[in-house]
Amino acid sequence: MILYRTTDGVFVEHGGRFTRLDDEWDAIFNRRDLSAYLTKTVAARGATARLPRGAAILPPIESQEVWAAGVTYERSRTARMSESKEAGGGSFYDRVYRAHRPELFFKATPHRVVGHGGVMRLRRDSAWMVPEPELTLAINSRGRIIGYTVGNDLSCRDLEGENPLYLPQAKTFTACAALGPGILVSGRPLPRATPITLTIQREGRMVFRGATELARMRKPLARLVAYLFRDNAFPLGCFLMTGTGIVPPDGFSLRRGDTVRITIPPIGTLVNRMG
Repeated sequence: MILYRTTDGVFVEHGGRFTRLDDEWDAIFNRRDLSAYLTKTVAARGATARLPRGAAILPPIESQEVWAAGVTYERSRTARMSESKEAGGGSFYDRVYRAHRPELFFKATPHRVVGHGGVMRLRRDSAWMVPEPELTLAINSRGRIIGYTVGNDLSCRDLEGENPLYLPQAKTFTACAALGPGILVSGRPLPRATPITLTIQREGRMVFRGATELARMRKPLARLVAYLFRDNAFPLGCFLMTGTGIVPPDGFSLRRGDTVRITIPPIGTLVNRMG
């Protein structure tokens, strides 16, 4: 089942049909019995073939913070080491990649997040920006993974490469993160063979395509969550982007008007334009 937050309320999709839920998003996100609640509600109310006319899909977030894990894939390690070598930070990323403790950093508050179809913002003071397609965990206030969504951790490689201490500026700004289209509610881990694909279109033609799979992620998801919740509380839950295994070549940077598509089955496809 997939949860959607829309301009007409919260809906759950099951078998291609939609059922409206009564509770507010934050309450649903943090229910102890979420899967059972959704199953019971769908059985009791039935479903419709589509969302109500005029209902637009919103980002699947209301009061949750968004955090991110870095250097969880070999490809990310290589890219980070290359971009920061001249600043003397090349070895930092190799050490993080091999360490038991993950790199975790704050990414976005809800007002900095856009949803499916939304416009992400390219920083005016960065000349080298890339999308980072990431499996993103939806985690309730008790530290339990309740589901999965697609995330885009938009990043400024030149700022981060100039000095690792510039990471907050390279990562956090207006419309720096995208989530969606909805949350796949599941108590089971996704198969390690689950693919993640990224395409970038510019003026009607594809300028980049890349793919990876969850099996290439070095650090277990449970470890990432455990460290995130270590001496840290999230009263209304949170999201955790789990790192990227797809990095465009060093000569590539996003431009305004580019369209980024990230697909993770069975969650869906997140599409955003750069502005």
